[in-house]
Amino acid sequence: MKHRIVILGAGYAGLLAAGRLGRRLHGDDVTVTLVNAEPDFVERVRLHQLAAGQHLPARPLVRILAGTGVALRVAHVTGVDVERRVVAVTATDGAGTEELSYDTLVHALGSAPADPGVPGVAEHADELASRPGALRLRERLAGLGAGGRVVVVGGGLTGIEAVTEIAEARPDLDVALAARGGLGDWLSDAGRRHLRRALVRLGVTVHERTDVAAVRAGAVETRDGAVLPADVTVWATGFATHPLAAAAGLEVTAQGRIVVDGTMRSVSHPDVYAVGDAAQAEGPLGNPLRMSCASGGPMAWQAADAIVARLTGGRLPHMPLGYVHQCISLGRRDAVIQLVTPDDRARSAAPGGRAAAWYKELICASAVFLAAHPAPVPVRRRRLVAAASPAVARP
Repeated sequence: MKHRIVILGAGYAGLLAAGRLGRRLHGDDVTVTLVNAEPDFVERVRLHQLAAGQHLPARPLVRILAGTGVALRVAHVTGVDVERRVVAVTATDGAGTEELSYDTLVHALGSAPADPGVPGVAEHADELASRPGALRLRERLAGLGAGGRVVVVGGGLTGIEAVTEIAEARPDLDVALAARGGLGDWLSDAGRRHLRRALVRLGVTVHERTDVAAVRAGAVETRDGAVLPADVTVWATGFATHPLAAAAGLEVTAQGRIVVDGTMRSVSHPDVYAVGDAAQAEGPLGNPLRMSCASGGPMAWQAADAIVARLTGGRLPHMPLGYVHQCISLGRRDAVIQLVTPDDRARSAAPGGRAAAWYKELICASAVFLAAHPAPVPVRRRRLVAAASPAVARP
């Protein structure tokens, strides 16, 4: 009987893990199934560009997975039973619900906008964490005439990239950013200076240390009683993990992220691995890795290579999971590259400008390339060792 590997989610981490497993394990010994709610790969780091009216090419998963041996199932994941080792999925075309059995599961369902508990957000704010959300925001922005007012709530990477992209694409709009803390307060002095200059150049009004109390049609209300007029409100204050992990009984953090060891294997259920935003892994100094593409890629490589090693009797990988920089786009012609320590603390250097924008574009393109080519050079597909049969491959 073949060893059954099921991967949930085809974001950067899930797609990379699936492709690497498919290319490194022999098809006579394993089946690799990738479950995703959409038929296309979504470049999540570019959704602010999509919302601002730019065209992003379609990237069908069947084309990306061609030749890997990975089977694609376009369906919603509705449940995970870690005791029976089955995943419940519902076909997106309404064909019904079924169960997929697994011997090894890779949980890569990622994250969604966090529920802030702020009145009016669900009814009156748009989000950028999903392709449908970005498309809805795109339509709303396209319907605004000159002088329309846009408020982006959230001073993190998503909020900054969204507000600068919108302001550059639509200079006829009145665009503002509301940040709970100081603008770019995690950046170095050089990084903050460049960020402020960019926002001034783009005409963005910045409301720092502003805590939003409610969102209503036509306005954002702050806790200090101020009212920010808003024909469109973009909510970009953070992300939350998929609730299925906690519901399945996996050990998770208070934020719902699956607790994993250094090989990305669940500390409570050794048949389950987790990568990307779904997992809580540690960096080189014990620091928790942040939700980001920069974390998801190395985590996926680590998990895939660990699964291959355990199934084929190879050596477990020991890839350091550290950081080099944070790349923040500020429209299409500007960016800031904040250099950081391996545990993600800002260094003094933060180059910016057109060269930085070119570099950020290279990083985004590389992320897509690596997701589609997880083994960029030919590799030998390995056979499973006898002890790695489904019945006993659960150490």
